[in-house]
Amino acid sequence: MTTEIVYLTDVEGRWDKLADALSGHVGVSLRGDHIEVAEDATLVFGGDATDRGSAGRRVMRALLDAKMRHPSRVALLAGNRDLNKLRLRVELCGRPPERAPTEVRQGPRAELLRWLFTNTMGAREAFDNRAIELDVTGAGADDAVVGSFLDDVGRDGLTTRYLAQCQLGVRFDETLFVHGGVTSESLGHVPGLRSSASSRARESVDEWLEALNRWYAEQLDAYAGARDLESGAYEPIVAYQAPVPGTRRHQASVVYGRLADAHNNPELPPADVRAALRRSGVSRLVVGHTPTGDVPVVLRAEAERFELVCADNSYGRLERGPRVVVRGDELTMEGSARLDGGDEARALTRLSLAERSGPIGLRDRSTGHLVGGRLAGDQVYLYRSAGGFVVEQLAQATSEAAGRPLAEPAERTPG
Repeated sequence: MTTEIVYLTDVEGRWDKLADALSGHVGVSLRGDHIEVAEDATLVFGGDATDRGSAGRRVMRALLDAKMRHPSRVALLAGNRDLNKLRLRVELCGRPPERAPTEVRQGPRAELLRWLFTNTMGAREAFDNRAIELDVTGAGADDAVVGSFLDDVGRDGLTTRYLAQCQLGVRFDETLFVHGGVTSESLGHVPGLRSSASSRARESVDEWLEALNRWYAEQLDAYAGARDLESGAYEPIVAYQAPVPGTRRHQASVVYGRLADAHNNPELPPADVRAALRRSGVSRLVVGHTPTGDVPVVLRAEAERFELVCADNSYGRLERGPRVVVRGDELTMEGSARLDGGDEARALTRLSLAERSGPIGLRDRSTGHLVGGRLAGDQVYLYRSAGGFVVEQLAQATSEAAGRPLAEPAERTPG
């Protein structure tokens, strides 16, 4: 029996988004605060459970509860928004970052936490969202918020327990899931592993994933078991999930690496990565982390029978919950998009790896628009990022899109 895999990612504390994504699905459904996973289904959550909504703890508890009740049918991936909270156990407890202003380092912990969220985690709303979730106001609210985050990253806290059940990557048959991406720098790379061992790991995706997930588990064990983090028990995993200092990326990390150009338009993995993945039997890579508007998009190298699915819709125009479903070599992407003209369009793409998909998964060489999927009414979804979070979302008749100068989306888009 082929298992149906339901993939969600980058919910970021928004319960309505989680509920909408699971609405109407039989294999993975939501009953109250419990996620139910049928025996013939698997849930993969791609990371980033918290920050930008006021239900971060609720989302994390529901995912952790599902994993504990259905351990073999739920896979949780660690995202950077989940892992970066480990820093709070150090930075809120007497060792703030040196680059924090003096008045912040010497001021109340609540002000330091606000500064950390805004300036180092891209989570400006996280403090106020937690106050809403805790339902606290008045003089004691700030202390309650700070205390809740410290509780979460304590040795038996919610975030610590959640991360202990996560992995950095998981594979099901031909499909590989990671939070950020697989790049030339990250494939085969395991922090602390000798270069010769990394070269061997690069030749086998399964061996690499096993070593990478083992390293991750060791890091979480060291963190949870450390009485005093002066020992540096948290530093390797925190460094792995963060951008390289002075940059906005970390291409040697499957958590923070991006498969995108400078404007955040998604791109296929490099040819050497695709070849290495395919030698190990991986023909589909599914990621979050890099926003792609309202709905998931697919990028294809049809001659190689390879595709990339990008499904971080956390900065979409609609607060809907899209989902990706994988069954063997079949891919389904569902969601709704608010087009540039204001209309709302239903997106539903069904493809198999062997299928010739016409314009789907290709990019217009002249404009940079990605033909990311299908819309209702024999139309396709055209997507382009102009940088930051400014995007274009257009609809076009499938026949008209096929007449565009299309190419595999590994080429750099126009500047």
